[in-house]
Amino acid sequence: MADPRIGAVVITWNRREEALESVGRLLSLPERPHVVLVDNGSTDGTAEAVAAAYPEAEVVALRENLGAVGRNVGVARLSTPYVAFADDDTWWEPGSLARAADVLDAHPRLAVVTARILAEPGAREDPIVAELRDSPVPGPAWLPGPALGSFLAGASVLRREAFLECGGFSSWLWLGGEEELLAVDLATAGWELCYLEKLTVHHQASRNRDAHHRRRVGIRNTLWFTWLRRPVRAALRRTAHLARTVPRDRISALAALDALRGLPWVLAERRRVPPRVEARLASLEAAQASSRARRYVS
Repeated sequence: MADPRIGAVVITWNRREEALESVGRLLSLPERPHVVLVDNGSTDGTAEAVAAAYPEAEVVALRENLGAVGRNVGVARLSTPYVAFADDDTWWEPGSLARAADVLDAHPRLAVVTARILAEPGAREDPIVAELRDSPVPGPAWLPGPALGSFLAGASVLRREAFLECGGFSSWLWLGGEEELLAVDLATAGWELCYLEKLTVHHQASRNRDAHHRRRVGIRNTLWFTWLRRPVRAALRRTAHLARTVPRDRISALAALDALRGLPWVLAERRRVPPRVEARLASLEAAQASSRARRYVS
């Protein structure tokens, strides 16, 4: 029988075959989640193909590419207390969604659980897993796994109440590192995030992606997040680190220019996180500086 506690949201754009496979895998899970596919304005017939192949899934066809805000649209269509996010090139291992719901049931102040990620083909652990497992972020003793400062949307289950309370994903950030802002807003509101080893997501990175554009948006979003929420000294420190470590090329220059163009919005929306949340962010700086999985390359 379907697990009434959990639904699933997939966002996609012009990846018809991958979206078909992703939705099919979700529908075949033993939890039988209600699946919402949000198509971000595809022109390759993705929405029509998924609706025809899987009438039990709910397909939302947007007129434009809203990026991560498509997830907000999907969450609004669900009434389940928990929402599993998936990208069109990721899929959840059978049983993981039920285990996530059990953990969230048992810990009412836990907002996000992030899974172990296996890269396909080959089922190799993604390099980010070691960083999640060894997270230096301080957290309460009751957490069922290592506390996290952020999460990976394509490999996480969220408490719908917390997601809605904090406004979901920002339309300004579009797609690429959009989780960081929501994560600190959740922490500021008193919610917790953690890594759970017993959950597994598989990721077979799509070849249909613009790596340069993703890097440009990722650098811009990191700068915006840093100045939206962190104290001036910490923001200067992170900005200087980025300036030293990103590739010195046209893409990085355009990302910096994009960030400057958004400065009026950043200043208008700037809200420093409380000291307890800043302490968590500060604890991640050394790991971020030496990370193999967080490099801005394309």
